[in-house]
Amino acid sequence: MNPKQWWLFRIFALFRKEKRQKHMLNIVLFGPPGAGKGTQSENLITKYGLAHLSTGDIFRANIKGETDLGKLAKSYMDKGELVPDSVTIQMLESEVNKREDAKGFIFDGFPRTSAQAAALDAFLTSRGTSITYMLALEVPEDQLRDRLKHRAETSGRADDANPEVIQNRIDVYNRETAPVAGFYRDQDKYQGINGVGSIEEIAERLFATIDQVA
Repeated sequence: MNPKQWWLFRIFALFRKEKRQKHMLNIVLFGPPGAGKGTQSENLITKYGLAHLSTGDIFRANIKGETDLGKLAKSYMDKGELVPDSVTIQMLESEVNKREDAKGFIFDGFPRTSAQAAALDAFLTSRGTSITYMLALEVPEDQLRDRLKHRAETSGRADDANPEVIQNRIDVYNRETAPVAGFYRDQDKYQGINGVGSIEEIAERLFATIDQVA
């Protein structure tokens, strides 16, 4: 391959990559404990071929693998301090960059603050793409408590059996997501989804919303 052919090949490859990235489907999926977020994540992954990015999983993998970022995060956690957004973003960027062929991503548990949302926007913009929607599963609190109680009976999860712990988790979710919801509302990307009904009914509501732009 001569130099001219090489450059033409590179330009064509970059064009294809840019075109693919601009049409990526990137979802921020939120839902309080008991909303069925995990189940619906799987439905979205299956239907749209998305890659699932959970900050909890990414943190555990980096710490277990003793990566540089994992060691840095652990140094903060061992002191009882919050891991800085910059470290979390770097971990997330690393995972995204590993999945060049992904059709899009579901961001699970991130962003949790407006600053994190802005940082995620900046990173995705640098890749020629952006968040498509923030989808928030909305379920009345009394139903959340009933679901979690039932889950405790079937899964043996002790944290789902304590009413005070359940309420605290719901309260934390409400506090944390309010500013992030506002961030995406300002971009006209926030979509509240009725999370009451059968798994199939809720999935169809999510699909209908996504298919408006997908």
